[in-house]
Amino acid sequence: MPEPDDFTRPYWAAAAEGRLLLRRCSDCGRAHHYPREFCPFCWAGEDRVAWEAADGSATLYTWSVVHRNDLPPFGRQVPYTAAVVDLAEGPRMMTRVVDCAPGGLRVGMPLTVTFLETAPGVWVPVFRPR
Repeated sequence: MPEPDDFTRPYWAAAAEGRLLLRRCSDCGRAHHYPREFCPFCWAGEDRVAWEAADGSATLYTWSVVHRNDLPPFGRQVPYTAAVVDLAEGPRMMTRVVDCAPGGLRVGMPLTVTFLETAPGVWVPVFRPR
């Protein structure tokens, strides 16, 4: 389960409000995900990397249906579709696909973000077909 800290608190607060945030570097202009305090591309420092809202659009890069997971709380959620998506802003993101049978998934299919409450008050971004 996510454990928000001072740095990631804005990300998790936005998710609870139904918004996906990314980090963007003002030096090289590139967005990245997962959130980091520095730019993983040009190594710009924290003062040059800021939060921004993503538009929530993505395309499916790859996926796998998980039938067994012994780690809590995932064991209660199987089967689920683990996926990697390409966000419209550029970053690739690990997530889950919901509201679609695995047989309906196709590489490159358009997706949109939605949010799943995984514990009381803890919302995580997942994607569904657009």
